[in-house]
Amino acid sequence: MTAVRQDAWSAEDDLILAEITLRHIREGSTQLAAFEEVGEKIGRTSAACGFRWNSCVRKSYEDAISIAKGQRQKRSYLKKQPVNRGAQVAGLILGDIDEEYGRSEGLNESTLSIDAVIRFLRQWKGTFQEAGRQLKMLERDLREKEDELTELRAENERLSKEVNLAQSDYRVVNDDYKALIQIMDRARRLAFLNEEEEEMKTRFKMDANGNLERIE
Repeated sequence: MTAVRQDAWSAEDDLILAEITLRHIREGSTQLAAFEEVGEKIGRTSAACGFRWNSCVRKSYEDAISIAKGQRQKRSYLKKQPVNRGAQVAGLILGDIDEEYGRSEGLNESTLSIDAVIRFLRQWKGTFQEAGRQLKMLERDLREKEDELTELRAENERLSKEVNLAQSDYRVVNDDYKALIQIMDRARRLAFLNEEEEEMKTRFKMDANGNLERIE
């Protein structure tokens, strides 16, 4: 559980809060996510960070917030553009450095070329590294799903063959069964007819004088 600090906010804490919150705004994230990240970094609760931002820090960064929202719209627009993405992103990075660390904070030229650039590029490095990790995870998941799909297709083909074979065997057995029933039925009828014929036959025997007499 994150420890709650009771001491006053320092200028460095306010700067961290402002930088992370502006980054989340610029990247299209939520302020709540920004406050949680700040809280983990400086050892405060997200609620305390949100209260500090809304009550004290935000008013000093109104222009920076407007710029960050504009940069978010630029990024949203660039994502929809199919061509010349690299040049657009490069121009956007340079513009972001100048806008965020030049005008909003009133930094001089030497500070812009060193501190602001380094700080900004570190943020971008972290963003791209995270995007790269997520892309690798998505590619790995995609390969796993493709392997599963291949296995399922092979299993489906095998089961289809087994079903077709079973249906063929059933038809053969069913035909043989019908033929056997017909043979048994004919044999039963034939036996019944033979019995009737034997009963209907007239029987004779010869007497002592050599004459035939009918046996009733």
